This record gives sequence, structure tokens and C-alpha cells, in this order.
Amino acid sequence: MGLFGNIFGNSEKEGKKAEKSIPWIPLTSLGQIDDIDKKSQQKTQIIFKHSTTCGISRMVMNMFNGNYSFSESQLDLYYLDLHAYREISNEVGIKYQVLHQSPQLIVVKNGTAIAHASHGAIAELELSNYL
Repeated sequence: MGLFGNIFGNSEKEGKKAEKSIPWIPLTSLGQIDDIDKKSQQKTQIIFKHSTTCGISRMVMNMFNGNYSFSESQLDLYYLDLHAYREISNEVGIKYQVLHQSPQLIVVKNGTAIAHASHGAIAELELSNYL
């Protein structure tokens, strides 16, 4: 591809990265929080709170997507758009006793938040420890 392809990225390689499918479950209703609690008795549940207007949140989301390597049988992964569903975000904070931040990742097991991280610390959270 040449020098510029190496500097700016090879679109073929980027296309292959984009093919990786993350099994996001949109978190769009308050009732889903009860579902998360119930399902967390059997399988780890993850909530990713994302601000669609924040560059840092977008960067962390891209890093998370690029490093995600779990199957749907290992955990459920919920995506919460903070701007569209602020009420749900507030309820998640109350329910799991986690101060709101964005971006934020919350790990739920047995109805309890057992880990959480925000911003760059999300990349440091070793999700395999919570399966």
C-alpha cells in the first residue's frame, strides 16, 4: 500500500476489524435492570455507559471493541446511550451504588456491582476475572 497506507492505515485491514461483531444488548428500559439482576445469578452481566457526544467516550469504546474477546455464553454485554436514556443511567447508578461517570463499565454478578471502571481504566479491567 505504500508509505501513506502504513501511516494512515490500510482500509482492507480496518474493514476486517470492523467485521468483528460485538454482541451488544441495547439497554433501553428500566425493566431490563431487573432482567440484568436475574440473569446475573447465572452469568456475568456488563453495562457499558457511553456518551455519544464525548470524544473520550468514543475512544474508550473503540479500544473496548478492539479488545473484546468473549462469547455470548460467557457474559451479556449491555450498551447504554447516556443521552437517550438518562433516566436509566440514573437508576443503574442508584441500583448498583456506582457514582455516574462516562464512559463507564459496570460488572454485575449475583445482583451486585462487583467491579466498575471509567475512562481509560476500563481498558485495565480484566473481565475474565469476573466470569
